[in-house]
Amino acid sequence: MPASPKKERILVVDDSAATLEVLQRNLAAAQYQVFSAQGVPDAIEILTGIQIDLVITDLKMPKVSGLDLVRHVRENFKDTEVMMITGYPSIEGAVIAVKTGAEEFIAKPFTDDELLCAVQRALDKLKVHRSGHIALDQAGSIHKGFIADSKIMHQVFTAIGKASGTSATVLISGESGTGKELAARAIHYAGSRSSAPFVPVNCGGIPETLLESELFGHVKGAFTGAVDSRAGFFHAADGGTLFLDEVSDMSPAMQVKLLRVLQEKEICMVGSSRTRKVDVRILAATNKDLQRLVKKGLFREDLFYRLNVITIVMPPLRERDDDVLLLARHFAAKFSKGLDKSSPSFSDKALRCLRDYNWPGNVRELENVIQRLVVMADGNLIDVPDLPSLMRFSALRRTGFNRSLAEVEAEYISNVLASVEGNKTRAAAILGVDRKTLRQKLKTMQDPSS
Repeated sequence: MPASPKKERILVVDDSAATLEVLQRNLAAAQYQVFSAQGVPDAIEILTGIQIDLVITDLKMPKVSGLDLVRHVRENFKDTEVMMITGYPSIEGAVIAVKTGAEEFIAKPFTDDELLCAVQRALDKLKVHRSGHIALDQAGSIHKGFIADSKIMHQVFTAIGKASGTSATVLISGESGTGKELAARAIHYAGSRSSAPFVPVNCGGIPETLLESELFGHVKGAFTGAVDSRAGFFHAADGGTLFLDEVSDMSPAMQVKLLRVLQEKEICMVGSSRTRKVDVRILAATNKDLQRLVKKGLFREDLFYRLNVITIVMPPLRERDDDVLLLARHFAAKFSKGLDKSSPSFSDKALRCLRDYNWPGNVRELENVIQRLVVMADGNLIDVPDLPSLMRFSALRRTGFNRSLAEVEAEYISNVLASVEGNKTRAAAILGVDRKTLRQKLKTMQDPSS
């Protein structure tokens, strides 16, 4: 099956007909849309009439040089990248080309791979530039409360749409900070229960001794301190949706009780012997691998299958292409408005750093970083030196395969802590360990002999 044509339009400019023919043939074979010109005047005419993504120009041409074309493109077409080729390679020529505005510079003769790699690098830089300046109210960037336009998130939106049309139980999985509760809200408010309550419960944030009472309610005198009868979250969500976040943190005893509710559609308040029917849709979320916990005997297999009727996996931010740039612009505008100041812009290099960073804390980490940048920024342009140190290149940072496992682990733990501004509870959740384990690791990092 032939490859589908790419959308990128490339203009090649060279006074040599033979070179033009080679460039056109190679780029067309790679499925790019190719236009050609044998001089700068013809190139400018094409640029004026057609939206070109990348201009590939020779340096030495009669009458008007390639450098003049580069300068013309840079000052007249902000959404077009430039790549320069030349048969007269020199360090000085490369420096001048880059300073003038060429993103890539390759010398003749070049291989097909060298050409296509340089083209891809230039187009990648264009993508970063464009993504960083997309207006947030542009159609396609906001879906179901998410700021996103990546292919993987469109798959999530499709799954949310299908899940909202049923009353089935949904299990939403994903790393901390990926938007699991936002997905649950989208399912609820797009479904038939949208006018009824949506009740979120953080199972990991409620002590085990209180969770049963909080979920099912209790009658007066059920335990010490129960001076009055009190309804639980299931009562509050009757007719609507109950969102059980971090359901994997439930104790085995609570898992049994939840399984009974899912099977019988009825609850029993703590201290009472009477049951009550409830009409509640359950949406559950976890940042752990429940199937792995089932195999270890830490989570009930029958409860897992009850919860896992429909599965939605929230992708980490590092897999969402340029959504990070859309989100960065969104958060910058949000926090700037709160501070009554104009929203800062980002340099292309800063946007590249944001896009290429691994984001262990996902969207929550990005939001924290952008808030700090907006608050601390001196001017109206955020550049690479303004970014947190762990996002910037360091010639002194040890890399490669000459580090011990302890060193790599210590660096990663430090980076995660920095991403959540030192919040050990959130850092432990991202790392997949409990606070006690994290405290011990931090103690060892500070004193390796301990």
